[in-house]
Amino acid sequence: MEELKTISPAPDSGKSQEHGAYSLPEDATRRTWLFKVGVGLNALAGALVGVPILGYVLSGVLGKKTDSAWISLGAITDFPEGATRLAKYVNPFKQNWDGQTADIPCWVRRIEGEKFQVFAINCTHLGCPIRWFQEARLFMCPCHGGVFYEDGTRASGPPPRGLFEYQYKVENGKLMISGGHLPTLAEPA
Repeated sequence: MEELKTISPAPDSGKSQEHGAYSLPEDATRRTWLFKVGVGLNALAGALVGVPILGYVLSGVLGKKTDSAWISLGAITDFPEGATRLAKYVNPFKQNWDGQTADIPCWVRRIEGEKFQVFAINCTHLGCPIRWFQEARLFMCPCHGGVFYEDGTRASGPPPRGLFEYQYKVENGKLMISGGHLPTLAEPA
């Protein structure tokens, strides 16, 4: 009796015995799927990093939003002539989560009549809060020993310049300042 020989495709040929067409091995479809998932995750990570960078780059083109407003510090009678007093205002651009940090202090010096100087409380060196010493008639920074005269000019220490001054105006007997942001060397008050 003669034996029948069956011819089957080679194991690596990829030819399907049922349909006579080539199909991908099981590993190739899993590999393709994992590759697509990897590309998708990389695209997502690129978008998460790219959107803030794009916003920063386009912020100069789109224009700067207003970050100051005229804020009342109180009646001018609350500030005696020749005296320097601490005043506080609420940041008009506060967020719900700001809490007490939305209360911003400043030093108000009434020179005479309706002539004032309003100083930011931050030292121009590293931003520590300065204190007014009436006996010495000096502002002093406790962090690194910065000292400022009563007119806000630098007296000694590491600060590179005098105190930041807010713009002010007197309107209907009230002292108003242009505030809402903390001054820096790049953007003084």
